[in-house]
Amino acid sequence: MTSSAITTVLLPAALAVIMFGLGLSLSRSDFTRVLSYPRAVVVALACQVLLLPAICFGLVVALDLAPELAVGMMLLAAAPGGTTANLFSHLAHGDVALNVSLTAINSLLAVFTLPLVVNWSIARFLGDGTGISLQFGKMLQVFAIVLVPVALGMLVHAKAAAFAARMRAPVRLLSVVFLVGTIGVAIFQERANIGGYLREVGIAALVFSVLSLTIGYFAPRLFRVNRRQSVASAMEIGIHNSTLATTIALSPALLNSGEIAVPGAVYGVLMFFTAGAFGLFVARKARTEGLDATVVAPSPG
Repeated sequence: MTSSAITTVLLPAALAVIMFGLGLSLSRSDFTRVLSYPRAVVVALACQVLLLPAICFGLVVALDLAPELAVGMMLLAAAPGGTTANLFSHLAHGDVALNVSLTAINSLLAVFTLPLVVNWSIARFLGDGTGISLQFGKMLQVFAIVLVPVALGMLVHAKAAAFAARMRAPVRLLSVVFLVGTIGVAIFQERANIGGYLREVGIAALVFSVLSLTIGYFAPRLFRVNRRQSVASAMEIGIHNSTLATTIALSPALLNSGEIAVPGAVYGVLMFFTAGAFGLFVARKARTEGLDATVVAPSPG
């Protein structure tokens, strides 16, 4: 994708607004709360940071995806969970407090892990001389674009909690407007190739979404994490922040590639259906087992 004034200005702004909005919903207690259920947090983070990128790599190799699409899938796998996971967790009777804590920790870890995964993926699938890179200077840009707005949002939350609460909805709406506009530009510029991209990456995105949700739920259960926390883990791990992945892929200051953005954009649509179906499944399972989430208290660890 060629750079344009719209993508050059709007994409960094969109990402900054998105991360600022995330910061508005976080506080220091979200990080310290993890001490209340360490087992659930450790299992979820291990799945998110280690297991899913490995599984995604195996998937893209097995499906023999085009190099740019393979990098896009790996970028998606490295992206943390998003705030959408909180809503799905609530609807599925998960432990939303755990979701908030996992989002906080995942977002912080991703500042370091995401550039590493993407750099490795570019070297593995694209090699040198492709004109697409995320070297040290651009890694610093990722840190700045992601971490600084989150820190500012948390500062506003700490100093003016009521104002932060009022601003969450408008900031979220503004980020959606920015993102829809820039994705629209990217689709227009790549319109001749979109059909082929969808055919190539649709199955990969669908399978990865289902695997992420399944692993996110059953891995904690194997380690005797209770049902509500396992549901929260499934939603946090299964709903990757496709907005972040797409924005990094499209940004002229970072990857500047419409092809790499395709998996995130496709996944961002599919995951609403897979997460919704999974939420119905676990909610029905809870009712069958007589484990109504309104009366089941989360157990530590």
